[in-house]
Amino acid sequence: MSKTVLITGATSGFGSAAVRRFAAAGWKVTATGRRAERLDALAAELPAGQVHTSAFDMRDAQALSAAIDALPADFADIDVLVNNAGLALGTTPAQQADLAQWQQMIDTNVTALVTLTHRLLPALIERRGAIINIASVAATYPYPGGNVYGGTKAFVQQFSLGLRADLHGTGVRVTSIEPGMAETEFTLVRTGGNQAASDTLYRGATPMTAEDIAEQILYVASLPAHLNINRLEIMPVTQSFAGFQVARDAQ
Repeated sequence: MSKTVLITGATSGFGSAAVRRFAAAGWKVTATGRRAERLDALAAELPAGQVHTSAFDMRDAQALSAAIDALPADFADIDVLVNNAGLALGTTPAQQADLAQWQQMIDTNVTALVTLTHRLLPALIERRGAIINIASVAATYPYPGGNVYGGTKAFVQQFSLGLRADLHGTGVRVTSIEPGMAETEFTLVRTGGNQAASDTLYRGATPMTAEDIAEQILYVASLPAHLNINRLEIMPVTQSFAGFQVARDAQ
């Protein structure tokens, strides 16, 4: 009997790649996101009856609750929750940042993730399921301009560990997956659609792909029930956490 996964942020990047990868592995998939046309196109690629789509803004708690209530019977028994929806906005230092962008990141990366997790926890405990939260290496390694984005991902990392502690003995597995540089729409969104800035970031490097991360999400979800990976930090070989910055006087 196939298992069922719910994946948020499924209209692009890690989310859409994960939907394709889970479907290819025979899972039943609920894919959520804001852009209905992209969800429809994604579902059209995959076998009929294997994917259920639900278009809503994760920041709208009422819409989120209604979407869960409306899950068809074949998709209602969720074995794995993949909290993937999230974004980064802006790269300016804190003293120049846009407060509205900060609030949008908090509302999406933290509040919405907590709301959905809380809603599904009873069912996940009943089914001895799994929660996979997509954090970031920005949770551990600060960098200029990362301020609130890094803070939200640090929350996701710590919240995952806290959930793991609270759910000890229930059989529910909790993992924080923390990717480094990956070439997706992420940078375009962050820079307000600046393709040149996105190209510059990846030029000369070999970043990870959305498919690389989707493979890791499926790997974690498919582990034997007696195994739990607490944190999975992933970077391309061309990226590392080395290189502390030093401000030097002009010579």
